[in-house]
Amino acid sequence: MLKKLCGVAAMIVFMAVGMTAEAKNPLVVMETNMGNVKLELFEKEAPVSVKNFLGYANSGFFSNTIFHRVIANFMIQGGGFTTDFKQKPTNAPIKNEADNGLKNQRGTLAMARTGIVDSATAQFFINVVNNDFLNHRDKSMQGYGYAVFGKVVEGMDVVDKIAGVKTVTRGFPDVPEQQVVIKSMKVLK
Repeated sequence: MLKKLCGVAAMIVFMAVGMTAEAKNPLVVMETNMGNVKLELFEKEAPVSVKNFLGYANSGFFSNTIFHRVIANFMIQGGGFTTDFKQKPTNAPIKNEADNGLKNQRGTLAMARTGIVDSATAQFFINVVNNDFLNHRDKSMQGYGYAVFGKVVEGMDVVDKIAGVKTVTRGFPDVPEQQVVIKSMKVLK
């Protein structure tokens, strides 16, 4: 009886260790001039987007870029422009993973793109409300959606503060009047 009990206990420990190891997703801290935001990236559901984002983060690409598009009750977008509003050169576009089952809900991190389905490069956005109209509906250009690949796990108050800044038109609409700077992106694991 004791042998069986020890065997069951050992199995439970191995299962718990295995589940813990499986559940660990990459974490990134985005340091901004308005506070820090910790992001969890969904590597299993969006491997292409996560690898792409981590590549930019690890290279220092995001350092001293800005949130160049901020729309209250919608989203905040950044990762592509320097503090002098010059677009940074990027790697080739990646495959759109919007059909991964993840939804554009409040606090999720998604790839920004043009009207072309597979056009995302470095720019990303954080949803400040549920944006169901951005979700994948079908394989058409209009219905493909925007790929969610992570979520805010700490610092949603900072995201909300950014979403509430005053904006102006500076070549583009919805540009923060006072720059919101991404000082760095630090990959924790």
